[in-house]
Amino acid sequence: MDATPIDFHFDIMCPWAYQTSLWARDVQAQGLVSITWRFFSLEETNREDGKKHPWERDWSFGFGMLRVAARLRQERGGLDGGGNELVEQYYATAGRWLHEEGRKPHSPDASKEILAGMGLDPALVDEAIADPGTIDVVRAEHDRAAALGAFGVPTMIFPSGRAMFGPVVVPAPTGDEAAALWDLVAATERFPHLYELKRPKSPLDMTHIAEAFRPYLEGRDWQSVEKPAP
Repeated sequence: MDATPIDFHFDIMCPWAYQTSLWARDVQAQGLVSITWRFFSLEETNREDGKKHPWERDWSFGFGMLRVAARLRQERGGLDGGGNELVEQYYATAGRWLHEEGRKPHSPDASKEILAGMGLDPALVDEAIADPGTIDVVRAEHDRAAALGAFGVPTMIFPSGRAMFGPVVVPAPTGDEAAALWDLVAATERFPHLYELKRPKSPLDMTHIAEAFRPYLEGRDWQSVEKPAP
């Protein structure tokens, strides 16, 4: 069976999207999907009226990191070259910092350290900030997902052009369980008017989630703001 191409929209700062990205990479390693990593800005989606857009700031935590990712994609020849893989590596490393180790990847200096660890020139961070084209790339991919109804991440876009929020799962399943979850997700494409299937979270579920997200809560420097989902 050929791998299903999916666009995976992410914001590095989101703990839910990070767990789903771990699952998606496992499914990709099994040959079931091929992933194009795409950008989405939670700062823009949840921006309060009267506040600056993230691209109007010299550096905005999540949006700034996505600009670095956009520069890395360009550095390796774009999506048709090795740029997609470089974005994946940057996301994996920065995500591990925040969501597993409780470290703080969301500053220019931290991104420079991450790039150095990847064997890349840390000056690429300064180039990303200085280049308004990186703003255009991130905004275009965010706007594309938002036009399909995306309100957060993880959001995947299938070859049909339909978008799906999720799967929302923690911890990320691996191996046979990861493949089984992909079968469930892929099956939703048979039902274009299936809009939501949600399991309520019990107090025990909330305790489980809080423990899994402890590194993220220790590493973040902001209070999360989330507008109600449509």
